[in-house]
Amino acid sequence: MNIARFIRPRSTFVTAASYLQSFRTGGLVYITRSLRPAVPVCTTRRTSTTSIHTMPSRKSKAAALDTPQSESSTFSSTLDSSAPSPARNLRRSGRNILQPSSEKDRDHEKRSGEELAGRMMGKDANGHCLREGKEQEEGVKMAIEGLARMERRLQRATKRQKKQLEEDGIPVPSVVSRFPTAPYHHKSTNAEEREAKEPVLKTHSKDVEREAEIGVDDVVKMEPAATNIIEPEDAQDAAERGAARPPAVNSSYLPLPWKGRLGYACLNTYLRNAKPPIFSSRTCRMASIVDHRHPLQFEDEPEHHLKNKPDKSKEPQDELGHKFVQELGLANARDIVKMLCWNEKYGIRFLRLSSEMFPFASHPVHGYKLAPFASEVLAEAGRVAAELGHRLTTHPGQFTQLGSPRKEVVESAIRDLEYHDELLSLLKLPEQQNRDAVMIIHMGGQFGDKAATLERFKRNYARLSQSCKNRLVLENDDVGWTVHDLLPVCEELNIPMVLDYHHHNICFDPAHLREGTLDISDPKLQERIANTWKRKGIKQKMHYSEPCDGAVTPRDRRKHRPRVMTLPPCPPDMDLMIEAKDKEQAVFELMRTFKLPGFEKINDMVPYDRDDENRPAPPVKAPKKKKGGKRKRTTDEEAAEPEEVDTAADDVKDAPEGPKEVPEEERAMGGPYNRVYWPLGCEEWLKPKKREVKKGKVPEEVEDEGEFDG
Repeated sequence: MNIARFIRPRSTFVTAASYLQSFRTGGLVYITRSLRPAVPVCTTRRTSTTSIHTMPSRKSKAAALDTPQSESSTFSSTLDSSAPSPARNLRRSGRNILQPSSEKDRDHEKRSGEELAGRMMGKDANGHCLREGKEQEEGVKMAIEGLARMERRLQRATKRQKKQLEEDGIPVPSVVSRFPTAPYHHKSTNAEEREAKEPVLKTHSKDVEREAEIGVDDVVKMEPAATNIIEPEDAQDAAERGAARPPAVNSSYLPLPWKGRLGYACLNTYLRNAKPPIFSSRTCRMASIVDHRHPLQFEDEPEHHLKNKPDKSKEPQDELGHKFVQELGLANARDIVKMLCWNEKYGIRFLRLSSEMFPFASHPVHGYKLAPFASEVLAEAGRVAAELGHRLTTHPGQFTQLGSPRKEVVESAIRDLEYHDELLSLLKLPEQQNRDAVMIIHMGGQFGDKAATLERFKRNYARLSQSCKNRLVLENDDVGWTVHDLLPVCEELNIPMVLDYHHHNICFDPAHLREGTLDISDPKLQERIANTWKRKGIKQKMHYSEPCDGAVTPRDRRKHRPRVMTLPPCPPDMDLMIEAKDKEQAVFELMRTFKLPGFEKINDMVPYDRDDENRPAPPVKAPKKKKGGKRKRTTDEEAAEPEEVDTAADDVKDAPEGPKEVPEEERAMGGPYNRVYWPLGCEEWLKPKKREVKKGKVPEEVEDEGEFDG
């Protein structure tokens, strides 16, 4: 539809700007782009006739579309773009607009076009001029109505096209999202079982059924996503369905007195904000590794991001790129010792190591082995963990999927698991702690068929080394793999299973359980899960987190709350990993709430002030000089002035004392009062307060002058 700029007699314009509207109807995506403006109204002295280029009206277009000739030409051109179509006129915009099929439609077309032009020129249907405010309102309303007519027109055309394609049996896949890059979703072979366990969104159900009938899987094989995509128009319905779901049934049991170990994942917020920061997930971009294969401009001097960068004019050396990324990994590994000591001081004896500790270690091109360059540093971290009795685990990323149908994904997953196994093995932990150092993964995508995915997982699991098999653990997820899906395969392959309470509340089998912690705490089910750990002599662990406030849809509920409010109904001696945004602060919150061992050691921070870091002494302020020139003193004043006294020593005494130097072993440990807790939402306390520039007052003279400005 052309929306142009029309000229009115009073030189007032009603302009509809160029627009970009994308919408989906019936599985096909249409994009309407801004077209070139139509020829504006032209008035000359020779004639009073006004010519306007207008679009065909909705009724005439619908009549043309309903004729068999129009449908036939539409579908023939869809299947063969080179075939001529007598009922079409190819526009410069790239859209094919059907022409009116009768003289009556042409007359109606002309009348509706004149009415549209008149209303946008400020006239009503009878040709009377409208008020100026009403003119603009009428013009905008007409533009909106035009867009709505275009959408309805395309919807009807799309439905007819899809119907004709289905009748002809042509295998054309339908798109399940408005967005062209959205992954393709196809239906499981057992449709009734999948619908019972995983309700398909109403937007997708009809398309998926048609794909199964016409055999789309034989034509298009694309990687499906593990998550159902909620269309924008269904977002409100999804929220209503989520809010209307049956209430969760939770257990009232609390595992008190607590005898287990609470842990957090990867990052310590207090240490991360220290100066210099202490954390184990420093990383880099792939381009940085490639650039650092070139020697520095000045090889004898340290690297500087501006003054001494890699010189790309020099010959590249692969070992230099490996050295750059390996130094990042060593810095990460050295900080593990500090994190373990910090955790021990505050009663936390369970830590998940970051998978990014050694960047790109499992990459097919830039990957590298950790031994021997990292053996010594990791062995030192393992020695400290063994002395303190801490448990260390890892959790490879979501792309580590042994059940994927793509060969490259499986090969990457195996490399990633081998890297994590080498990292844990180089810690040289005692026998039991080494056995407890597990690697937790998810099953990943379902890829349209759970049974086939499980079979691929079993085949690829057999390819792993024995050391990887000893450490591998499966976890139920919040997308498609429930506890009842994974427990049989864990029992068959002798793989321990981690129970994640938060994931269970989002993704569970309604035929066996209800949402909440009560049904999942069934003694028989818990015994089956515990036995998967006992068979391999590994200490059982569980995961716990909670959704954010106000989350209703499954997608929104997957996001973790910054801190959890309670403990799950797990055994009191469980190793419980708290997965929350605030990391160690979430553990502190539980310790304070339930008075767990060590809660008395934790004290509140002083906002924006940390007394466990070495900071430069504040500069001594010089005394302010009095303004004004010197006045010549009289003889009597000079006689009365007392003799000058040397006040240098007094100035030294009055100068502020510099901060005490903090030894390295006590740096970022909370200071003498253990001030390491910051309240919920007060993470800015961890950093010094930013300087606020105070604006000076405006002089009264200037204010008075401003009163008389015209």
